[in-house]
Amino acid sequence: MKSDEDLSRVMESYADMVRRICFVHLKNRQDTEDIFQNVYLKYLLYEKAFASCEHEKAWFARVTINACKDQMRYFSRRKWVPLDAAEVEGESKESASSEVLETVLKLPEKYRNVIYLYYYEEYSAVEIAKILGRKENTIYTWLMRAKELLRKKLGGEWA
Repeated sequence: MKSDEDLSRVMESYADMVRRICFVHLKNRQDTEDIFQNVYLKYLLYEKAFASCEHEKAWFARVTINACKDQMRYFSRRKWVPLDAAEVEGESKESASSEVLETVLKLPEKYRNVIYLYYYEEYSAVEIAKILGRKENTIYTWLMRAKELLRKKLGGEWA
């Protein structure tokens, strides 16, 4: 089992990334917090050593994505949100950046993953391919298709 210092270090390094990945997939703060705790519990119980910081970061990304997929499969994703939560989340969304985020969240899962990892976590397509267990060309294709979908939905140019 890992030490308190290890846990503090990885929480400081990866907590934001884990929460963002969860929220991109689950679109729900409560489920995000549940998965967040599960990911760090898995880390505490993980006994192997990481080869590098990049390997450790990729492990956190992969475990988080898998945990989110499991959560969505398990609960078969309920289609309702309490009115209180909808009002609070609606108030926190702002202008153009929230429109982009909403559009990204509506993308199919494979496109959501590559857009998030590429633009928000700044992984290269080669690194994303390793994380997701796909071929590099598949990642390039998904990025191209995702950007095209975003262009159509948002209008105009999108990097």
